[in-house]
Amino acid sequence: MKLPSRSKKYMIPEYSLTGDLLSFLTCNLQYRYQNKGTLPPSKPVQRWFGEFIHGVLEEAYLQWDLNNKSFPWDWKSDIRPIEDMIDIRLQVSGLYPYDEDLFYSLLNSELELEDLNEHDHKKLASARAEKAINIWGPHLFPLINSSELLIKGIRKMPNYDENISRSNYYGINGVVDVLSSLKINKNLNQTNLDNYDNMIVEFLKKDKKFQQKIANHNAGDEYEIIIDYKGMKRPPQQSKDDFNNPWENHKQQILTYSWLRSQQEDAKPIFAGIVFYLNELVPSKEDLVLIKEEIANDLTDGAIDYSKYSEDVDLIMNWDKDDKAPELSEEFKIERSIRIIDIDESEIESSLNKFDSVVFNIESSLIKEIKGCKIQDAWKADSDERTCSACDFRSFCKNNSVKTKDIKIP
Repeated sequence: MKLPSRSKKYMIPEYSLTGDLLSFLTCNLQYRYQNKGTLPPSKPVQRWFGEFIHGVLEEAYLQWDLNNKSFPWDWKSDIRPIEDMIDIRLQVSGLYPYDEDLFYSLLNSELELEDLNEHDHKKLASARAEKAINIWGPHLFPLINSSELLIKGIRKMPNYDENISRSNYYGINGVVDVLSSLKINKNLNQTNLDNYDNMIVEFLKKDKKFQQKIANHNAGDEYEIIIDYKGMKRPPQQSKDDFNNPWENHKQQILTYSWLRSQQEDAKPIFAGIVFYLNELVPSKEDLVLIKEEIANDLTDGAIDYSKYSEDVDLIMNWDKDDKAPELSEEFKIERSIRIIDIDESEIESSLNKFDSVVFNIESSLIKEIKGCKIQDAWKADSDERTCSACDFRSFCKNNSVKTKDIKIP
């Protein structure tokens, strides 16, 4: 009796929007070592802060939803315990803030919460968390329908070749920070929160494309808004032709989330996406240097009318990085921290095509390596100076834009 041979193992590779798409676009080779080679960065401060601020906001929402505690929240009694809880979670998973001035931890410390002095220990990460909760929390939390929502979809493998490709399909997954489900009332006002002074709703009212969507639908219709947090400053508006363009990539991330959400049975029409750039609420000196350069080189986006903030612009342009950071107005920082993204069907298709292109490039590099190509020949290393400076692999990277100095042995 002849036994049948076992069929070839079938695998559908899966890619995430942040862990794969944005990481690969930052630097292909760094992505290979960190994501495929499981070599985590030795100083993952950017990843730490991103996970920290997401965790703090999610836990703050859960506590608000449970207790309906009014704002503003006190940093020491209300916010600091949440920060320490999230910090301990991150340390257990191997994520630490490497700069002592960035964050103060109670883990393995003899100090208790009561011993903390707000002025001594509320460092940059804590200050941003407090501002995010007290500025956006009162307006964001009442709008939340779901938080940390995992969404998945499947697409055909680009340029599929049965003799080369690993699979004829690939999966996309992403986690939506916030999904807001609202209803159009009889006056075509876009929120069902009666008599609620909501700053996010006010920003949406000013957006013409969003208002047009409201006008084209009937009263009683429900719709959704996708919201994403970014633990970074508002990026400059670069040319769309620049492949590694954070401004454009964040938009495409929201558009791809929109497509993934639309694949789910309980999905409603998605009218807009919102990105919160939370560093803008408490900008560092490094952030201010970049903002100054962007204003000087006319790289700011057209969503903000900077003529309304002439005093803030003057403070920034006349500021020297060796001086104390200028006191910018709350209105200026708030408007820079929110970005509304229109959900357009044609642009969704364009964002999916770009994702296909990234997946094709990743798969091509993987196949080259499987066939025996050296890692640095199979994966392209091409990034900006800032990324290279913080990269653990710069000492042996052939394409490092920040060349290390030769060590002279006497």
